[in-house]
Amino acid sequence: MTYCVAMLLDTGLVFLSDSRTNAGVDQISTFRKSTVFSKPGERVLVLQSSGNLAITQTVISILKEEIDTGCSVGAAAAATAHGTRPNLMTAPNLFEAARCVGDALRELHRRDAGPLKDFGVDFNASLILGGQIKGEPPRLFSIYSAGNFIEATTDTTYFQIGESKYGKPIIDRVLRRTSSLNEAVKCALVSMDSTIRSNLSVGLPLDLVIMKRDRFKVARHISIDADNDYFRGIRGRWSEALREAFVQLPEPDWLSSVARDTAD
Repeated sequence: MTYCVAMLLDTGLVFLSDSRTNAGVDQISTFRKSTVFSKPGERVLVLQSSGNLAITQTVISILKEEIDTGCSVGAAAAATAHGTRPNLMTAPNLFEAARCVGDALRELHRRDAGPLKDFGVDFNASLILGGQIKGEPPRLFSIYSAGNFIEATTDTTYFQIGESKYGKPIIDRVLRRTSSLNEAVKCALVSMDSTIRSNLSVGLPLDLVIMKRDRFKVARHISIDADNDYFRGIRGRWSEALREAFVQLPEPDWLSSVARDTAD
């Protein structure tokens, strides 16, 4: 299982993903689930992935090959009919970049979905693409297995993929478009900690990517492991703060009411 979260703010974007994959309790491996594509000064994109690892890794390989070769893999007919299609480094905007990812998913589905089904394996992949291309503001997309996608709007501050339910409540309570990048990082780390505590299939190390608006480069790309002092401090202080807040909540008076009713 995987947990990835991407946050779109007025001042930039924050991406956080875990790196654990497993096919059982005794088959645990580590794979990075955030990939950066950048052309400093012109564009910076981050692609996060969840689902069948072989599928998502192949999609990333297709996208990289398209960049290296300058044409779309398996799309010769379309390229002939409509001209060379853009790749992540030549797409004029984030919408077209999301289409590149969707096209790669559809190409892989056309080739592999049938054989996978014969082996009882579902074609399962979810991705998040976010970043900024010069000439437009930062944008964020959630891309589904079918290659279709949705874009974050002014009412949408974040997207999650993978094991999302445990980390969602803190984001809904805390995050706003006007939040600072530092606040978003704190929120993402607390969200990840909640997920790690509740699901053993999500684990360290973490990939944290921060990008500032209109800088067109990654501001920070950090690998966070069990020895990271800041993350350890966040986990401990958040747990203590929750316990203290719980203690401060007023006691319910239902039991005392039952006692009075019985006495009467």
